[in-house]
Amino acid sequence: MSAIQAAIFVAGTLVGGGLTAAIVKSVALPVDKTSVSPAVSFVTPPVVGLGTNGHAELSSLASLSSSAVLKYGNPGPIADPIVRRAYVAAYDRRLRHPAWTAEHLTLASLGKSALVASPDESGDRTKSAFKEDESIPAPFRARLADYFRSGYDRGHMVPAADAKFSQEAMDETFFLSNMAPQVGDGFNRHYWAYLEDWCRRLTGTFSDVYVFTVPLYLPHKDPDGKWRITHEVIGSPPNVSVPTHFAKVVLTSKPTSPATPNILELAAGAFVLPNAPIPDETPLEKFVMPVEAVERVAGLALFSDAVKSTSKHICQSTKCEVIVRRFDDARKRPEMRRAISAPK
Repeated sequence: MSAIQAAIFVAGTLVGGGLTAAIVKSVALPVDKTSVSPAVSFVTPPVVGLGTNGHAELSSLASLSSSAVLKYGNPGPIADPIVRRAYVAAYDRRLRHPAWTAEHLTLASLGKSALVASPDESGDRTKSAFKEDESIPAPFRARLADYFRSGYDRGHMVPAADAKFSQEAMDETFFLSNMAPQVGDGFNRHYWAYLEDWCRRLTGTFSDVYVFTVPLYLPHKDPDGKWRITHEVIGSPPNVSVPTHFAKVVLTSKPTSPATPNILELAAGAFVLPNAPIPDETPLEKFVMPVEAVERVAGLALFSDAVKSTSKHICQSTKCEVIVRRFDDARKRPEMRRAISAPK
């Protein structure tokens, strides 16, 4: 059993048996309907289900209700809902990074469709700059100074390359509310970028690609035999938590045949990567985990029971193989110069 598999197992992601690369059956977590004050909003996990037209749909992001218990004040919310042009997300106030991000990728959204005219204006990352998200309350906000000389990259959870359809959409991916600290060399600038590229390339095979990015905190076994979760916190004073792992969870759909465009073939899969340098030659399938494992350890319900029961594994529907693109280094050098400059 690999270290990642052992960590997820200990975190209670699966009951009985060991981890396998296959998808296991599980009951989706129910949506919390607990009553809270009207002043408190909470974000329900982004459940993907099947709509009446047979297409995958995201559930409602937030709900509000009331309770007299919180008449004179309330402590929440823990997560702030974020709705942007290219993605939706939930920002974790405790950890100062997203709890999850969700995207819907298509050839059209990436500007690669021959049937849809490209927009007059497209996003240029050299015109974008990292910035603090003023929609997040100041006490819970990630700051530029937190990353300064931290040793970590400001890692996009939603890649800028997924939002090329407009400059505004791309600019929104540079909010720090879309960032989490990532090891740079060997991960954010390399293997993680290869995985992001693989997600985009799925649009060449599937009509719709849903991508969820989830920072994770997995336990490790200490010399005393006990399992603990420990992680670094960057900033002065310490402010932004550094995830131990990151997950990419994908759901794809395409018509089963041209004659039946409304009958969809679904495929899903999850990949859990350590926040550490990963050799280029490492097979992507090494990081395959059950979707349910990610859901359990993250406390999310990503897909409905109907989706889970009808989905193939993504590696059965397409090749799970990254393409090493070292030329990304040259493209990201201006970004890295900005990353090591003093915050304003």
